[in-house]
Amino acid sequence: MRRSILAAIAAGAAAAAVTAAPAAQWTVRSQVRLYTDGSRVAHVRSAVLALRAAPGSARALARVGARTEFGSPTTFTVAAARGGWLEVISTELPNGVHGFVRRSAVRLSREPYSLEVDLSARQARVWRWGLLARRFPVAIGSSASPTPVGRFALTDKLEGFHPEAYGCCVLALSAHQTHLRAGWTGGDRIAIHGGTGIGSAVSNGCLHAATADLRWLMARLPLGTAVVIHP
Repeated sequence: MRRSILAAIAAGAAAAAVTAAPAAQWTVRSQVRLYTDGSRVAHVRSAVLALRAAPGSARALARVGARTEFGSPTTFTVAAARGGWLEVISTELPNGVHGFVRRSAVRLSREPYSLEVDLSARQARVWRWGLLARRFPVAIGSSASPTPVGRFALTDKLEGFHPEAYGCCVLALSAHQTHLRAGWTGGDRIAIHGGTGIGSAVSNGCLHAATADLRWLMARLPLGTAVVIHP
């Protein structure tokens, strides 16, 4: 059953997040520079597209449609290219698991922006063609519900969605919460949205940002923008 928008986004503000192992965290930190020189984006063209376990594999890890659960055009951040295959980041897969699609099955574009989130500094940095375009403070997950680290993608942009809870804007990421609190029946998505405690570790996994920064992101970052969150 498809989750409601409210349930899916609310998970980012109300569910616990997974803590990555230190080795994995340092791997992500070393890869930040790979994602600061723009983003390679794959745009899904078919009604149904299989995400394969490996190039040429018959095993499908998941199947996606041309639209996300929020109604946005489905896009992937491209992590790597292998011959006629693309390694892509999709919210339909668990954190850290990538799928493979044929290059011919998608439309490729190169976008100028990428987003880096430095949890230790509690700061987000937007890069445009390798140059720092904007930096701003964010609230991050508390020690009991840390923000997950890894390579993710911007999947949806929502305006005016329950502004009393999420502020002006919501930028949904492909990241998932994997340790949900007992009794939680909603979704498991992480997002960037409005909220309190900016500059502090107070959220339940999502990233809170000021209205001016959210509007700036909404106006510039295309779907499929690469997002790296590191310690």
